[in-house]
Amino acid sequence: MLRTVTAPSLSSSSSSSTCLTVSTQNKSYLIPHSLKLSSLLIGNIKKSNSNRTVTCNYNPSRRLALFQLGAVIPQSQFLSGNLAPARSSEVTDQNVLEWVKNDKRRMLHVVYSVGDLDKTIKFYTECLGMKLLRKRDIPEDRYSNAFLGYGPEDTNFTVELTYNYGVDKYDIGDGFGHFGIAVEDVSRTVDLVKAKGGKVTREPVPVKGGSTKIAFVEDPNGYKFELLERGLTPEPLCQVMLRVGDLDRSINFYKKSFGMELLRRRDNPEYKYTVALMGYGPEDKNAVLELTYNYGITEYSKGNGYAQIAIGTDDVYKSAEAVKQCGGKIIREPGPIPVINTKITACLDPDGWKSVFVDNVDFLKELE
Repeated sequence: MLRTVTAPSLSSSSSSSTCLTVSTQNKSYLIPHSLKLSSLLIGNIKKSNSNRTVTCNYNPSRRLALFQLGAVIPQSQFLSGNLAPARSSEVTDQNVLEWVKNDKRRMLHVVYSVGDLDKTIKFYTECLGMKLLRKRDIPEDRYSNAFLGYGPEDTNFTVELTYNYGVDKYDIGDGFGHFGIAVEDVSRTVDLVKAKGGKVTREPVPVKGGSTKIAFVEDPNGYKFELLERGLTPEPLCQVMLRVGDLDRSINFYKKSFGMELLRRRDNPEYKYTVALMGYGPEDKNAVLELTYNYGITEYSKGNGYAQIAIGTDDVYKSAEAVKQCGGKIIREPGPIPVINTKITACLDPDGWKSVFVDNVDFLKELE
């Protein structure tokens, strides 16, 4: 959902004027003269050297793509008008962590880049049983997006794939682990993947101490998927696994600042690793975050393929404050995205994994 694209500055070489006036269909904003505007905001541009006026015809079909703008424009640069963020409520140190426990949150989607969008969509739909929910191409910015999953975006966890023109390979790094998908018959799914020419990296094996099976397959880009044998579930796309350097620290961070529950923790001394499953409800009905600690390893490479998880919230301002209080880093201050006014905030956990909080009401409006 966040993809940084910076267009050339619209300002002239004159230093006498410090601001631009940006006018949309029914609103005007003051913008710092030095600010570079994303081409995503600009339809037909009219520029007057006399009054530094820029007229933008906003294209509503690309509203979601504008999330990227918040990643490159600090809130402090907005001088006045509707671009300045207005806090929805006062946040205090005493109540914000208590508020987190009752916030209405869920994992919305996971974002990552792929080298061949059509080939990836074919693998996900034909081998993994996902549905293509929507797809869009933004040729002027040289990228495309596709959203896939097992149900509507307003109720289900989904994947957002990004294809950047001309980039056919990404470094996944060693910190990202895999995605988890619940299937009714692991062996049958593996056979289907093989029949379609897919790669199986681990054949079906029984779960230790149980009767169900697991297996691992790899998509055309090298992202691994763990197949988990389960009965029918409302959330088949059920896991995102990330490796962390201090499991106790990570559990504490996600419990306090993200409001997640520790669903279970399992130590595997034989293989020298420990896992913790965190989420907003039972793992058989909700997508969860699986944190893995490998004995003695404290740092991992992030690569440039995997991007972030988006999480819904009722208040991005309080969400950002909670992250700060728990040792996380805010990399996009909370507030509305210019023009579309969707409120978001972006942060890094103690290991550097990125998450984006999105206002629940605004997210539903975006889907319209």
